[in-house]
Amino acid sequence: MDRDAPPADGRRRIARTDVLLADPRLAEAAGRIGRGVVKAAVVAAQRRARAGEIPPDAVADAAVESLPPTASGLRPVINATGVLLHTNLGRAPLSDAARDAVAVASGATDVELDLETGRRARRGRSALAALLERVPRAEAAHVVNNGAAALVLAATALAAGREIVISRGEMVEIGDGFRIPGLLAATGARLREVGTTNRTSPDDYAAAVGAETGFILKVHPSNFRMTGFTRGADVAELAGLGVPVVADIGSGLLAPEPLLPDEPDAASMLKAGAHLVTASGDKLLGGPQCGIVLGEEELVRRLARHPLARALRVGKMTLAALEATVRGPRTPTEQALHADVEELRERAGRLAARLRDAGLDARAVESEAAVGGGGAPGVVLPSAAVSLPEPYAPRLRRGTPAVMGRVEDGRCLLDLRSVPPDQDDALAGTVLRSAR
Repeated sequence: MDRDAPPADGRRRIARTDVLLADPRLAEAAGRIGRGVVKAAVVAAQRRARAGEIPPDAVADAAVESLPPTASGLRPVINATGVLLHTNLGRAPLSDAARDAVAVASGATDVELDLETGRRARRGRSALAALLERVPRAEAAHVVNNGAAALVLAATALAAGREIVISRGEMVEIGDGFRIPGLLAATGARLREVGTTNRTSPDDYAAAVGAETGFILKVHPSNFRMTGFTRGADVAELAGLGVPVVADIGSGLLAPEPLLPDEPDAASMLKAGAHLVTASGDKLLGGPQCGIVLGEEELVRRLARHPLARALRVGKMTLAALEATVRGPRTPTEQALHADVEELRERAGRLAARLRDAGLDARAVESEAAVGGGGAPGVVLPSAAVSLPEPYAPRLRRGTPAVMGRVEDGRCLLDLRSVPPDQDDALAGTVLRSAR
């Protein structure tokens, strides 16, 4: 006999599923997130009661407590890693303005309709106008579903069956095993490699340009740094070679960022002579996942009218979030990047004191944060963190809301540069519950 299992009469006291689903709290949740989701929570709570983990009369409460906030399997996470653009956490968190815009766009909207005439209009025209206002040097703009898609569309529209001239030092891997050479070769373009891994001069490009050249590609190696005996050709040195120059800047800055002087931006690349610039919207721009194309009107039109553009286009909610990001107030990413380190230390001190008062081994410590998301490699952002014993790390990941920290030297660090101040109470709540 299993000594840990509740007695048979205890198991009989576990309410039936239909009785539990009639609980007003669970019935309300079923109308909000779906009966199937609620029933799964009830069945799981019943299983816990049969295993003796909770009393039979606590099944309804346990089911209510375990309900997800939405019908989606995605769970909210407090990013306390100190990596501002954490790829596994969805990169840039959207601003309140962008979230509000998404909520409005989730219903019927004039994404492709002129309400004045009642006729079809250009898709996402106000989002494209917002981009052009922020980058006046661009004659036209186009948006696709991610940064890699922007590059694929450019290669397909401008160089399928032709050559793309690229430095060997820029044939990088962009994450999850995807590499620039493979990505471009899949479009039907041929790669013409020039220079060496560490040194490529303008003359190397000039010697390779010919009748078969579709364009010259400059790729910013955004997730690593190469130092020492190196040489690269700038966009300005390549703009006069008689073929288009496409600059893939990656991180999505539309204008220079003083804190990241080595990070390229769209305005500067176009000023230097790039004919097209491709970038990601969910990195330093701080918007939704999308790919942005800016540049000469004729080239952008060729991309936008290519059959592949239809397969890569974005939906109305992405367009709404992008426009609100571009037009709206400072994004959470920008706020985190510019956070005052003294204020971060004060927040860490207050949180650590609150947790110590509850009997926890919590300390306020100095920390170092990073940009992440394949941007600004090697840039260290001074920060502050709350330090807890290492076993807290997995407990916090299972909390509600989940908290993702990082482990260093046997301690779990909750770095506050990547945590908005208005999440401090929720962060403390998850820590306190995990201690219990």
